Amino acid sequence: MPRLENRPGRRSASRPPRPLVLVVCGADCTEPQYLRGLRDHVANRAVDLKILTKGRAPQQVVDYARKVRDNSERDFDKVWCVIDVDEFDIDVAEVAARAARIDLAVSNPCFELWLLLHHEDCRTHLPSYDSVCLRLRKYVPRYDKTELDFADYVSGVDVAVDPAKRLEPDGTSYGSNPSTNVWKLVELIRGTP
Repeated sequence: MPRLENRPGRRSASRPPRPLVLVVCGADCTEPQYLRGLRDHVANRAVDLKILTKGRAPQQVVDYARKVRDNSERDFDKVWCVIDVDEFDIDVAEVAARAARIDLAVSNPCFELWLLLHHEDCRTHLPSYDSVCLRLRKYVPRYDKTELDFADYVSGVDVAVDPAKRLEPDGTSYGSNPSTNVWKLVELIRGTP
């Protein structure tokens, strides 16, 4: 019996390639561990995610993402940088990202705010990383920025999106504290509008 793809008039089924998204994180552990955990949990086969790290200032993260994109053999459909405000001047990175057509996922003061929102709707000014971690450890006592366990956050992903949107509804204003637009990247990874 002949194989189906050899029959005249029959085309073999082919899938269009999945959109490839490059995500460059400005930290070596917390952000990439969270994003890999989310990617593996949701298993959205409509998106192919490449996660890299460049533990540097936001401007350097954007420059690195641009270089990776421009020198890649495969075209990226989207490029994101995950950065913190902390003590950095985000304005320079924002201008560079806009010019390079790179999206920013910015947390003010830090990514741990996004993690905190999985457990608490926080709208109080948080002056530093330490102040965010103090609150986060109420819910995740063993929190360690070098070893994030996605299981501590998996049930709160849906919970975190709503307060994050209230803090950062348009996803482009990074000046207010607290604020995070990580929800936009999370929705892309999950395949939700």
